[in-house]
Amino acid sequence: MALKITLRSLGVRPRCTGVAARWSVGAGRRTRRAPRLPRGSGPGDPATAIVGRVTDSTSQLDQIRSGYAFEGPALDFGAAVVDGTAHPDVPVRIPLAVMNRHGLVAGATGTGKTKTLQLMAEQLSTGGVPVFLADIKGDLSGLASPGVSNDRLASRAADVGQTWEATGFPTQLLTLGGLGKGAPIRSTITSFGPTLLSKVLGLNDTQESSLGLIFHYADTKGLLLDDLKDLREVITHLTSDEGKAELKTIGGLSKATAGVILRELVTFENQGAAAFFGMPEFDTADLLQVGADGRGVISCLELPAVQDRPALFSTFLMWLLADLFHDLPEVGDVDKPKLVFFFDEAHLLFDDASDAFLDAIEQTVRLIRSKGVGVFFVTQSPKDVPAGVLGQLGNRVQHALRAFTPDDAKALKAAVSTYPRSGYDLQALLTQLGTGEAVVTVLSETGAPTPVAWTRMRAPQSLMAPTPDAELDRLVAASPLTARYAAAQDRESAYEKLTAAQQASAPAPSPAPAPAPAPAEQPQKPEKDDPGLVEQVVQSSAFRSMLRSAGTQIGREITRSLFGTARRRR
Repeated sequence: MALKITLRSLGVRPRCTGVAARWSVGAGRRTRRAPRLPRGSGPGDPATAIVGRVTDSTSQLDQIRSGYAFEGPALDFGAAVVDGTAHPDVPVRIPLAVMNRHGLVAGATGTGKTKTLQLMAEQLSTGGVPVFLADIKGDLSGLASPGVSNDRLASRAADVGQTWEATGFPTQLLTLGGLGKGAPIRSTITSFGPTLLSKVLGLNDTQESSLGLIFHYADTKGLLLDDLKDLREVITHLTSDEGKAELKTIGGLSKATAGVILRELVTFENQGAAAFFGMPEFDTADLLQVGADGRGVISCLELPAVQDRPALFSTFLMWLLADLFHDLPEVGDVDKPKLVFFFDEAHLLFDDASDAFLDAIEQTVRLIRSKGVGVFFVTQSPKDVPAGVLGQLGNRVQHALRAFTPDDAKALKAAVSTYPRSGYDLQALLTQLGTGEAVVTVLSETGAPTPVAWTRMRAPQSLMAPTPDAELDRLVAASPLTARYAAAQDRESAYEKLTAAQQASAPAPSPAPAPAPAPAEQPQKPEKDDPGLVEQVVQSSAFRSMLRSAGTQIGREITRSLFGTARRRR
């Protein structure tokens, strides 16, 4: 007689995990465990699940529709997608009032991040909000020109229910130091501060602290650091025989460290960096302009000429943000932000950054919201942004991620874990999104996160290519910023003062028959004989007490804050 043995007779029971059913030996109980759903997934039959599919699509659409129904003005991202089909009647949006709650636009190269920036900038401008963005590749200048329709664009517009109309937007072009087409952005060394300059020079923590002492010395001596030659002259003076005594008065600064900083500074200057520093210094209030037609002006910083210097331009972007933080008043929650600042290639800012530098970024991002400024970091992966900063980004637009390596897979899993639970299988969906599609979740008008929505993005209405050179030249020539900032200035600063002092202290030539004093010595006498207001203030005990916490007052206000940047009087 044949004996029939089955798995169940041996006490083996099925166990379902994810999408696969497996058998395991148990105590003979014939119970089936409930399927374990991956994080970022919702109810559904895992055995039949495909990318982005949910069991009840109607329920999913209703949830998204109600979650993105806002009363106030909002920016339209596109149409919700379920089971691979876009639903124009279910728009995915972000309230204008929460744009100062910061955000992240992430995705691998070629997934549509730049077009998302363009789309958001257009609608912010239409809503009367000024925009600042960095144009790394040179194609965002197309915002200034009306777009050109084609079959692919028309198909996308019809798919998401968009009424597309070619439109150009008010745009002003900026460049770093005048390298490229646009009004030059310059910063004085004094305003840029030791912390950001250390990041650009690649100094270690000890050298950064020493550079801060050099800035402190220049502040107390009334030596304005307008450009690199001013800072170089101050360091040269402190390491010279004439400056040895003064070097000893700066606690913790060794001659060897000062020499290292000087060498790095000379190398930096030889690379052409002198063009980025000097006068006239850019006033960040010029980023807050609204045109006569009520549309916000888009300030586009053209960076193709310096894209091989990522540490430089990313740190300059941080200087602009820090300067805005210093100068803008507190406004609290507003109906619309005063400015939205898109920080492209954000990972370059955080690479090799010191803990103190990262802390300063985190504090700036946390506090600048109450001044009406929204900051959107743009990068390839959420893991590029430190946790302390990422936790403050309430609005997320995530384009496709790649998972080609174990590290990529780990980053993907970490990204999925930060999203609210939804009906999508996000771990699968994020690797298979099409170009111009994204997973979106933002803050509602009440501050609560909206449902996760697979979104097919709308098409920008401006030109999705660089504006022609002739039109760029016309824009630059007509801009009032060109007249204000184009011509570099060189006022009397540390270089001129220290050079004059060296000439005055040099051995006098053979006495001339005429007893008349040498002309070069006359301007030096008042400084030596009469200390004047600046030195009297610096020597006062009240001033030295204030100096320990706030900085130095030398004819203009120098208040060094989170990044050691200086606050200007406007």
